[in-house]
Amino acid sequence: MAESEMGGERTEEPSQRRLQEARERGQLPRSRELTNFATMIGGSAALVAVGGTAASHLAQMMRRSLSFSGQTLRSTDAMQASLGEACISALTAILPVFGALIVMVLLASVALGGWNFSTQALAPDFSRLSPLSGIKRLFGLHGVSELAKALLKCFVVGAVCAGIVSWLFGDVLALARMAPRTAVSRGAGLLSWAFVWLCASLALVAIVDVPLQIFQFKRALRMTRQELRDESKELDGRPEIKQRIRQMQQTLARRRMMHKVPTADVVIVNPTHFAVALKYDPKKMRAPVVLAKGVDLVAHNIRRIAEEHRVPVFEAPKLARALYRSTDLNKEIPNGLYVAVAQVLSYIFRVRTLNPTIAARVSRPDPKVGDEYSDA
Repeated sequence: MAESEMGGERTEEPSQRRLQEARERGQLPRSRELTNFATMIGGSAALVAVGGTAASHLAQMMRRSLSFSGQTLRSTDAMQASLGEACISALTAILPVFGALIVMVLLASVALGGWNFSTQALAPDFSRLSPLSGIKRLFGLHGVSELAKALLKCFVVGAVCAGIVSWLFGDVLALARMAPRTAVSRGAGLLSWAFVWLCASLALVAIVDVPLQIFQFKRALRMTRQELRDESKELDGRPEIKQRIRQMQQTLARRRMMHKVPTADVVIVNPTHFAVALKYDPKKMRAPVVLAKGVDLVAHNIRRIAEEHRVPVFEAPKLARALYRSTDLNKEIPNGLYVAVAQVLSYIFRVRTLNPTIAARVSRPDPKVGDEYSDA
């Protein structure tokens, strides 16, 4: 029970990351029985399809090879030419069969596991040379399954052979009453179809082996609950690391924000708890943009930087709270605050052009905030 709680039992299905790592190592579910079936059935089908043409080519090659003049024997070049023609004829006859075999082998490999090339699989694995590991594989689940497949294959192929012999027994006896040329042609046809049915019997073994290989592959990659937790933490990030990253991101964003305060046109404060720095360029902006905002210590720093760089600081408690809670950094202010902010900016732009004595006599506006911002 304790082992189960600690996640020591491999009861969980492999994750996508575990499957991808196994693929990178070259570990994929492969079925030799499926490859054997595809090879045999593809070769037999190709023999049935082009067997007559191949036999005709081979017969012509044999006749040409056995019929030559005495002058050809005395010419080395002629003998080499005859050998080259014979080789080309033989390749032409058997090339379709070899081509079908190659295609079927490739399709069988792709059907289960897909294409994969792994350099890690090319590295030598000396653990396979261990006698102890070999004994474990021999008497383990893998060895038992291989023995069961071998017995199943013997039973199925033997039963199909018996059926084919019983089915073709009469036709084979009838070959004795035929002309030699006809008997050879008929016999070749019977042999080809018998080979096709014999190879088709391997389909049953392949149907059993494919799910078995997939099951064994996933069973070998099963994970414990603790491994799943560790992988999830590694992928998503540990909480303390994520918190540290978030803090660093906030610090960097705050620094970038503070660097923009000296370029602001006005900083609206409340007077110490809230501070919002605004910038407005009529030629480039449709409405004022929020360059920086903050509360408490951040607000104090915004105000300090603004005073150091002679950025006007305007006290409007309700407007400062409304701007802070209804705006985002580097975004325009909402429509409902246009009038209030316009009053402040008009005052700031006006006193900026006057000398300090006259500017001190200009009445400060009292911007009003709409009811929708009354709770701000």
